[in-house]
Amino acid sequence: MAKVITSQNFEAEVLKSDKPVLVDFWATWCGPCRRQAPVIDELAEEGYAVGKVDVDQEPDLAQQYQVMSIPTLLVFKGGKEVNRMVGLTPKNTLKELLAE
Repeated sequence: MAKVITSQNFEAEVLKSDKPVLVDFWATWCGPCRRQAPVIDELAEEGYAVGKVDVDQEPDLAQQYQVMSIPTLLVFKGGKEVNRMVGLTPKNTLKELLAE
């Protein structure tokens, strides 16, 4: 299961990670987010560093990263955003981005 990312643990879990991290910005009421969720959880089970930010619970993080539509998936490497996908994204695409 993907880690729950909050403003309290964002720096430690995402920015200071020594692995690439996929962060899923989502909300419980978002249909496409619910369809993306099993893919995110599968990646976490396969050992990829994956976290989820509930935009309703963490509006400041969503604003900081200019998340305008959800699901928005950000890939961070070395503490910096290196990729951004908006909308449903296939598992293979996400695996490729995390492996680069």
